[in-house]
Amino acid sequence: MSDRPRNPPRQERWDRLMETPLAVASLAFLASYAIRVLGRNSLSQGWLDLCLAVTLTSWAAFIVDYAVRLRLSGLGPLRFVRTHLLDTVVLLIPLLRPVRMVSIYERLQRRREKPRLSLYARVMVYSGLTVSLLGFAGALVVFQFEADAPGATIVTFGDAVWWACSTLATVGYGDVVPVTPVGRLTAVGMMACGLALLGAVTGSFSSWLIQAFTREDEKRPPGDSPGA
Repeated sequence: MSDRPRNPPRQERWDRLMETPLAVASLAFLASYAIRVLGRNSLSQGWLDLCLAVTLTSWAAFIVDYAVRLRLSGLGPLRFVRTHLLDTVVLLIPLLRPVRMVSIYERLQRRREKPRLSLYARVMVYSGLTVSLLGFAGALVVFQFEADAPGATIVTFGDAVWWACSTLATVGYGDVVPVTPVGRLTAVGMMACGLALLGAVTGSFSSWLIQAFTREDEKRPPGDSPGA
């Protein structure tokens, strides 16, 4: 059983209030960071500074939200960090923040009496969204630090996207590889996420197949076998 305590009513109200603003801030953070990275050689300094301001403002909103939730939780800082480890990691690595938008969709689904998608379909959809956001964010980080590095093989954003896809799929062709410490650290994180997500999708699909075959067997009349 999880040792994470139930959120107080005030924190629940705050979470509901901040769902949309944080989703917008997450998109703004990712979009401004992407524009700044991809347009660093084509945009004027004014536009780059504007993107940086949007990025920092969005990050500040994440910090304020974290501080308010800590205050409303009634927990000590250490226990709050321990019971909200993912939130803490996302705060320190804000490029992971858009991935949290998947959980927002999950909360919206839970408010319905019956979700539109089955459990297995939701697992696959959430995994697909997470992989897409992680891959895009990882490609941006690697491209930013690798493009101008000595001896780099990832010199275009297309190279970075190809590398991100092969890394998340745990294929690792080796034709393009990161050479900087930040790039390699990003690779380790993406490999771990790729393994976890592939395992979730494979397990969900296998469970769905078993459930489907079990229903077929239950509907078949007694004594009737497929080869009869």
